[in-house]
Amino acid sequence: MMFLQYAIWGAWYPALSEYVTNTLGFSGVQLGVLYMLLPLANVLAPFIGGQLADRYFPTQWVISFVQFVGGVLLIFMSRVTDYHTLMIMMLAYSILYSPTLALTNSIAMVNLENIEKDFGKIRVWGTLGWIGAGLTLSGWRYLAQGNMSFVYAGDTLLLAGIFSLIMGFQALTLPNTPPNKQASNPWAFLEALKMMKDRNFAVLIIIAFIVSTELMFYYVLTAPFLVTESIGVSRSGLTTVMALAQFAEIFVMALALPVVLPKYGIRKTMLIGILAWPVRYIIFAIGSPAWLVIASLTLHGFCYVFFFTVAQVYVDKAAPRDVRASAQSFIALVTLGVGNLIGSYFAGWVKDIFTDGDMVNWTGVFIVPTVLTILAGVLFLALFKDDRAAQA
Repeated sequence: MMFLQYAIWGAWYPALSEYVTNTLGFSGVQLGVLYMLLPLANVLAPFIGGQLADRYFPTQWVISFVQFVGGVLLIFMSRVTDYHTLMIMMLAYSILYSPTLALTNSIAMVNLENIEKDFGKIRVWGTLGWIGAGLTLSGWRYLAQGNMSFVYAGDTLLLAGIFSLIMGFQALTLPNTPPNKQASNPWAFLEALKMMKDRNFAVLIIIAFIVSTELMFYYVLTAPFLVTESIGVSRSGLTTVMALAQFAEIFVMALALPVVLPKYGIRKTMLIGILAWPVRYIIFAIGSPAWLVIASLTLHGFCYVFFFTVAQVYVDKAAPRDVRASAQSFIALVTLGVGNLIGSYFAGWVKDIFTDGDMVNWTGVFIVPTVLTILAGVLFLALFKDDRAAQA
């Protein structure tokens, strides 16, 4: 499940920005808007996916249906070149896919005996799926260089569609996870929202929002940044180079997280994750040597796992049992939803500000998320006091 869930996302998300910028000729703001659509759908996801899985249908049924329909839509999207048509279809697809980001976490955690010990070992297969998708796309493009029959402009979307169709069938083999029939409140998301009364939970949500806005500078702008002449990554090798970030995720998820989280607790582990962001963006801003820029992609493992994955573990510990799916959907709303929604447009807007003709001042672009992630780290250190992972 985790492998396919993130293979779908990893097939189109890293490479789409380069495709629509260099092949379709979209502007920075148009690029930002396209990347806003999945976050926009994530704003709706808690009211759709979490509610359906917590109250009405088995979780595996919900996942199966939306992945199959989404796969069909992705295949159609791979043939679209008009901006407005692609935007509408991307919004429709995003509404289908976004609930599964929280539901796959929820179905795993419900069926695991020891979440703190085992979830990282399960979630790492999502990282392997992302890597597998990137390597598959690079292999596809490498074959296309010598054989025109493999050339397909929208290859990144077509590959995602194929993975999505496979997962539509695979989800039916997942453990049966029925809705909670004994819940006192039929509106699960409202119960999850009440968790904001807890001071530490509220602080976590606010900091997660800030960090998730700056995450989009990586997802939206890294691909076009790496193929610039100064860095020199080829288009065919782009997704393979970017997969370094996911290789680092494997190391952090499978080896570092099970050791660091129980020993140092949620607060210190997440702080390490936050501070890894400005280190990487500073290297991006300097922009040389090229090997150091490429090597800094590995910091993504610490950035993402130590912050976002640990936040998911914290939410599962803090949430009442009958609203766990909706609680996971709530943090997805704040990070993958509102945070990434604003961050996508913000990243595209900042890129346009620092663009003069065909020249982009990448130093100026990446100084912006550097400053904001440092601010997030300072606020988190000062305000977040909960260390319940260390007490477990």
